[in-house]
Amino acid sequence: MTGAAAATARVLVAGVGNIFLADDAFGPEVLRALQDRPLPPEVRVRDFGIRGLDLAYELLTGYAAAVLVDAAPRGHRPGTLSLIEPDLPDGADCAPPEAHGMDPAKVLALAARLGDGPLPRVLVLACEPETVPRGDEDIMPGLSAPVRAAVEHAVTALHTMVPVLLADPAATPPLRRPDESAPPHTAALPHLAAGAPQDR
Repeated sequence: MTGAAAATARVLVAGVGNIFLADDAFGPEVLRALQDRPLPPEVRVRDFGIRGLDLAYELLTGYAAAVLVDAAPRGHRPGTLSLIEPDLPDGADCAPPEAHGMDPAKVLALAARLGDGPLPRVLVLACEPETVPRGDEDIMPGLSAPVRAAVEHAVTALHTMVPVLLADPAATPPLRRPDESAPPHTAALPHLAAGAPQDR
C-alpha cells in the first residue's frame, strides 16, 4: 500500500522477525501468505523484518491500532497462537532497537520517546516457536512443521480480528477456538513475560 491509500490506513499489520532464524520468520511468512488473502484497504500490511527503527517511526503516523505478528516463546505447545496486549511504555528510558534483531518492547519504547502524542493501540499476534536458534547459529532457514501450519491459522485470525479493530479500535478481538481462549488481558510483551493468553 502506497501514497493516498497508506495515508488513509487506520490499522497497521506488521510482520516482524528474522527470515534466516528458523521460526523467528513466522511474522514475515504470515505477511507473505496475506498476499493471497488480502485484508481490507483501510489496513496497511508491511513486513518490517528486523528493522525496528522503521517500525517505531511507522507507529507514529496516525494509526488507530496496530497488530504485530511475531514468534514468541511463552511456554505453550509449538504453533500456539496468542493474542497479547502489551503495556505501552512512556519512552522515558529506552535503548535503541538492535541492528540485527527486533525486540518489540524496545521498538515501542523508542516510538513512545520519539512521538509527541499517544501511540496507537498495539496488539501482538504471537506464535509459539518450536525451533529457536542457539546463540552460535547464524542462519537456520525454514519454519518448523507446527509453526508452518500456524501461518494459515494466523491469516484466518487476522481476517477475523481486523474488521473488529476497524469498527472499534478499543475492542479486543478474540481468537477462534473459544474452548482454549482466556479472557482478554493486558500483559507484558511476549519477550518479557508470559501471562495468561488467548490461545489457538
